[in-house]
Amino acid sequence: MTNAKKALIGVVFGCIVGFGFITWFDKGTAPMPDGPEIMVRWDSMSFDDAISELEDKGVVRDAWLFTRLAKLEKKAVKVGAGTYSFRPGMTMDEVVKSLKTPLSQNVRIPEGWWISRVAKRLEEKGVCKADEYIELAGKPEEFKDVVSFDLPEESLEGYLFPDTYDMPPMLGAKAVITMQLRTFEKKVVDKIGTEDLSRALIVGSMVELEAALDEERPRVAGVIENRIKDGMRLQIDATVLYALGEWKELGPGVVNTVQSPYNTYLNSGLPPGPIGSPGLKSIEAAMNPESHNYLFYVARPNRSHYFTSDYGLHRAAINKARAEWKVEREGGN
Repeated sequence: MTNAKKALIGVVFGCIVGFGFITWFDKGTAPMPDGPEIMVRWDSMSFDDAISELEDKGVVRDAWLFTRLAKLEKKAVKVGAGTYSFRPGMTMDEVVKSLKTPLSQNVRIPEGWWISRVAKRLEEKGVCKADEYIELAGKPEEFKDVVSFDLPEESLEGYLFPDTYDMPPMLGAKAVITMQLRTFEKKVVDKIGTEDLSRALIVGSMVELEAALDEERPRVAGVIENRIKDGMRLQIDATVLYALGEWKELGPGVVNTVQSPYNTYLNSGLPPGPIGSPGLKSIEAAMNPESHNYLFYVARPNRSHYFTSDYGLHRAAINKARAEWKVEREGGN
């Protein structure tokens, strides 16, 4: 065989091999068929390990080829802690872009909500399982090293600060509670200290659910203190709702049927613990109640209250408020 023929055969063979390699490479780095969204949660992850996991989940066709090409084109990135969204059918550039942008999700935890109410919202948002959150919130000892102040022994009720948080899907209950406790320390403990804090949280949690206007919070706290001083039961509906574990309108006589130490219609003094997580203004009101002689209050449609000092005046205020509510329901006619 002549040298020319040998060279020609070599060229042809090289072309075949080259074409086969290109075909194999293109096929191995091509997007997968389209599919539904897949979310993953990583504390931190190397680029190679992340792509390998995405191959297992059907997002990437060939992890080895993907990482080699990404590094060749200088597209490999450091994968930080977070929740990420992918879907089969993404190109390499789309996968890399998702690896650069962990998901962000604002979740509002309203003032006054108790643990089980918050848990339901967290599950609805995909942040964590409700049962997981409730269980961990009942184990304060697992968070003793998270903050610098002493936590209660039995439940974190009242200490899980209500706020708007960035809580991406799959964050997990432990991370959520850690975030809330650290926010509580920053916004409450660092500002007002811990003296009489546990009592302030109990009173503040009731104030939070009873007073809609900030200017009335210290006045409601004053009513609570006056009734305790006079040996009167607090008779606060919110404590019954907490005992029931539901936020709803109470029917006639229900307050006298709920057997719970939290029911302030049946038990004297303060409930054994907070009935939710109060905001800072309610906690401050509990620590600095307004000095007055009011013993009763009744809600009005404009979110304020009538405050009175004896039962006769209270009955008159109830009738007046009922008339206002009737007008409100009838559209002001």
